[in-house]
Amino acid sequence: MNILWDYDGTLFDTYPAYAKRMSLVLNGVSEEDCYTQLKVSATHAINHFRMTEAQINEYNLLISRISPEEMPPFDHVEDVLKQADYNVIMTHKDQEGAHKVLDYYGFTTYFREIVTADHGFPRKPDPAAYEYLHNKYRIDLAVGDRELDIIPAKQLGMYTCLFQNDKPADFHLKSYRNFFDVVIF
Repeated sequence: MNILWDYDGTLFDTYPAYAKRMSLVLNGVSEEDCYTQLKVSATHAINHFRMTEAQINEYNLLISRISPEEMPPFDHVEDVLKQADYNVIMTHKDQEGAHKVLDYYGFTTYFREIVTADHGFPRKPDPAAYEYLHNKYRIDLAVGDRELDIIPAKQLGMYTCLFQNDKPADFHLKSYRNFFDVVIF
């Protein structure tokens, strides 16, 4: 099975650290409220909270300083990565930030290719990056934690799986423990 993975909130539990930093910048908005909005997308959260350019810059600086220890992989995701034929990532995260965490946890070798914001593809839900990866690796399944992550996969006819999200998808997972029991073609 060839799997296209989202990064934040799918492979690594990053949103609590992001929400904490956004809450600090917004001084008075709870981490829970920030988390809820970030789970839609960072752009959505920024617009929702009407963040100023100075706040956005401060938030981005704080995000860049998060240690990998605060962004652990989800339980049992490594078991899935080990069993897949090919794994690829498509993320809006920058190359350096993505590799910092992947390298820290020893996950880099599980991926044939890691497409980041630095590659110049349009942001999701534009399907260009997914199409590139699908043409190169014949992707069977796209896994993400947000609807935004699976829209391009659906447009290209891939199977879709949402992690900890009940929006419409072919498969849904609360945990990676039972991945191969749930994701059956």
